[in-house]
Amino acid sequence: MTGTKSLSNTVHVVGAGLAGSEAAWQLAEAGIDVVLHEMRPDRMTEAHRTATPAELVCSNSFRSDDAANNAVGLLHAEMRRLGSLIMRAADANQVPAGGALAVDRDGFSAAVASALEAHPRITLSRGEVTGLPPDEWTNVIIATGPLTSQPLAEAIRGLTDESALAFFDAIAPIVHKDTIDMSKAWFQSRYDKVGPGGTGADYVNCPMTREQYDVFVAALLAGEKTDFKEWETNTPYFDGCLPIEVMAERGHETLRHGPMKPVGLTNPHNPTVKPYAIVQLRQDNKLGTLYNMVGFQTKLKYGPQQQIFRTIPGLENAEFARLGGLHRNTFLNSPKLLDQQLRLRAQPRLRFAGQMTGCEGYVESASIGLIAGLYAAAESRGASLAAPPPTTALGALLGHITGGHIETIDGATRSFQPMNINFGLFPPLAVAPTRKSDGTRLKGNEKTVAKKQAMSARALADLDRWIAEHLRVAAAA
Repeated sequence: MTGTKSLSNTVHVVGAGLAGSEAAWQLAEAGIDVVLHEMRPDRMTEAHRTATPAELVCSNSFRSDDAANNAVGLLHAEMRRLGSLIMRAADANQVPAGGALAVDRDGFSAAVASALEAHPRITLSRGEVTGLPPDEWTNVIIATGPLTSQPLAEAIRGLTDESALAFFDAIAPIVHKDTIDMSKAWFQSRYDKVGPGGTGADYVNCPMTREQYDVFVAALLAGEKTDFKEWETNTPYFDGCLPIEVMAERGHETLRHGPMKPVGLTNPHNPTVKPYAIVQLRQDNKLGTLYNMVGFQTKLKYGPQQQIFRTIPGLENAEFARLGGLHRNTFLNSPKLLDQQLRLRAQPRLRFAGQMTGCEGYVESASIGLIAGLYAAAESRGASLAAPPPTTALGALLGHITGGHIETIDGATRSFQPMNINFGLFPPLAVAPTRKSDGTRLKGNEKTVAKKQAMSARALADLDRWIAEHLRVAAAA
């Protein structure tokens, strides 16, 4: 739909990325009229290439889909139970990726866009919101993400009198599959793990000898990098998405213990010789014609990228559908600036969602859009919605964003930093499991596995109770 809505209880969502699209969907499904504002294509960002809602600008992976053993997979399961549009589109457009949920990026975004445009309660409005939303917009969700336009960012900064924090997020290159030399590379997932839509042989693996690895690391360190602007020079990186050359700067062996670790894999071309390091590529589209270089986010200039990455065995003649790049991320000091329902303390009609709030990752961003939409829907009906339990993945992530981050080291207050969902954000179990189902005692890593499984089971049970006792009640108000 196009145009604008004029009803006083209409909610305005600014930004049609993952968080904004999810927030708009939750509102509309709750019976609330929504205007979803998106500045593209009138004004593009440094990283986007289309005007389609929910475009994926970095990896095509939603990471682990294992709800029993992984916090990200648990968040997937919780979002599915809450009717997430993002998860529905991801499930419908998955591509093989071992234990991960990866998607055909164009198919995924198209599915989100189609659902939004077809919903009778959603109006998609193209054009930039260049300052604070008009006063007559009494219920607003700002989900403009890490690439918030400068005019809006400055307006928010002026309103809060608090400088937003920023870091850089790097994009990995994408290779045409038919240009990979499979006489040197091979298909295999680590430990032959089978994931959603996968076969246990979902990654292309390119092996390196010690000598090849040494030359590669030296080239990374010497390669010409993207220049920073003066105001960008002190901006820190987020550790979950470091450029590969920055990882290399942290030590010669760092890459071998990170994205290039040679564990769980056997080279069928030379099975008796263990590779010193391995570069993995993951399917990037449903057709299987494109593969992205896992963990190879980079700020190398385009020429050095092609020269250096073509020294990798199997990629000597690689053709790149997209080279790596670098973009700037912006986020708020949320525990100080936002209340428990993600509203700006200085102006509560403004609610924030997604990466701007200080979460990292596609699923995390979408999940905060989801809860922001539920909060805004309840407020629009004059109701109140309790926060999801902190024992759930959604509640734990929300607690990180809005909760106490005030920590001190030698008397100095630490800054709030972005976070992916992880079991470290969850409250501990009242009683940790010590025995297996057959009564025998857990040993070693079995205790860790059992603990994660118990936390996941607790989370889903608590989420179901929250849905029945709070969400349905608020929806009926």
